[in-house]
Amino acid sequence: MMKKIILGLFISVLISCGTGKTSKINQDDIKAKYAEEIKPDDLKEHLYLLSSDILEGRKTGGKGERMAVNYLTAYYEHLKLSAPSSYLDYKQPIPEVYFNGKSEGDSQNILAYIEGSEFPDQVIVISAHYDHLGMKKDEVYNGADDNASGTSAVMEIAESFQIAKNQGYGPKRSILFLHFTGEEIGLYGSKYYMQHPVFSLDSTIVDLNIDMVGRTDEKYKGKKEYIYLIGSDKLSRDLHKVSEQTNEAYTHLKLDYTYNEKNDPYQYFSRSDHYNFAKENIPVIFYFNGTHKDYHRTTDTADKIDFDLLTLRSKLVFYTAWEIANRESKLILDAR
Repeated sequence: MMKKIILGLFISVLISCGTGKTSKINQDDIKAKYAEEIKPDDLKEHLYLLSSDILEGRKTGGKGERMAVNYLTAYYEHLKLSAPSSYLDYKQPIPEVYFNGKSEGDSQNILAYIEGSEFPDQVIVISAHYDHLGMKKDEVYNGADDNASGTSAVMEIAESFQIAKNQGYGPKRSILFLHFTGEEIGLYGSKYYMQHPVFSLDSTIVDLNIDMVGRTDEKYKGKKEYIYLIGSDKLSRDLHKVSEQTNEAYTHLKLDYTYNEKNDPYQYFSRSDHYNFAKENIPVIFYFNGTHKDYHRTTDTADKIDFDLLTLRSKLVFYTAWEIANRESKLILDAR
């Protein structure tokens, strides 16, 4: 009997000693499992619909943009993803949108939400604008890359986190999936959100903003697996480190910081919605594939999107958000 007791204790010790390593392996497996929910075919389905002629280029306040709103809200309702309590239909209404002194009509930001299990008051924002240029002289500016690509990425990332939550692996910190209107007319939707935040800006710890991630530029023609990152080290070197380590561990993209330099002649840091977060001292990363010959033209169409590359870039954002959401300490704000 004594030998059996000692043997049982010995086995228990062995199991206990191995738990740490097994847990680490399982955590990596868990992340990879839910990252695989981001699929090229699903991104393709979203993107082709959002950039179709039927949506008439998704002009801010226009009929096509309202159709995009209906698609986004129906999608999040289908996923049973929560909406913030103040906007139960997923819409943050903007009563009048003005551009160059002219009213573009009503519009709305779209918000879907997963509450964190341990740090619900710390909010990660994953954002993309869903508007585009609309129509000019009966020609549709489809905006497949700009920014049906980012919109589709946010949708798929949201689904992956929701599936994880449904299976018992919800994030420790809250995540807000935020689709902005009016980016093309001066970052209007993100400006409005910062003036009327659904969650206090003090509780918002990062914005991961996705704007044009489905194509390649001339610099990387034939060298596809890259992404431009802008802003990752401007307010939090901790965020920059998390981003680099995540990519090294999981997605292995070439991270290009050309447009992150202070002397960037294009000043891309100030040209998408993340900029309004950065102005409030909230750390940001802007994910961007660079411009191409179809930028802001009628030729920015879905058939030119590289869906495998879009998938890999979306996974980078997912893995980065997962790490920020589940680490023990929140991001350190240490502006350089």
